[in-house]
Amino acid sequence: MLQTSRLILRQWTDHDLVQFAQLNADPEVMQYFPAPLSGAESNAFANTIRSLIEQRGWGLWAVEVPGQAAFIGFVGLHIPANDLPCSPCVEIGWRLAKAHWGRGYASEAAEAALAYAFGELGLDEVVSFTAVINKPSEAVMRKIGMANAQQNFAHPRVEVDSPLREHVLYKIHRKEWELHLDSSA
Repeated sequence: MLQTSRLILRQWTDHDLVQFAQLNADPEVMQYFPAPLSGAESNAFANTIRSLIEQRGWGLWAVEVPGQAAFIGFVGLHIPANDLPCSPCVEIGWRLAKAHWGRGYASEAAEAALAYAFGELGLDEVVSFTAVINKPSEAVMRKIGMANAQQNFAHPRVEVDSPLREHVLYKIHRKEWELHLDSSA
């Protein structure tokens, strides 16, 4: 479990599944993904995430706002498939329910996840990527100190003619993260 001044990043529970399915069915939340997820797809994804956290001790943690919301989405670290040009790597990612957008939760939780990546895991680099049209996620990447690697790529699991196919790649190295911490303190 990780904690920030406003958030808890934790292992998933069965109680999270209904709200996660609602989040994944929301067309606005899923606008930068090929399609919203069915309830079964959402549950399978959550169970995979939970299993990976059990195996590794880290992953895409469930996020809660203590005293306000038991589950608002996920933020954390993941090892993506090997068919991406940036692989092997560890990525940082997030997906929050629309009701919790615009409050700085994604960047706050992502900062905690980066601290875990560079501190506990001893990683030298963390990446993040999204469709080039997903400007809100790019803004979070920049806010947490990541830089555009200028290595856009065609995502191999997105349809060739989709506007979501071209992805932008962001990276942050340990030294850059340390400098970012110093400048934001």
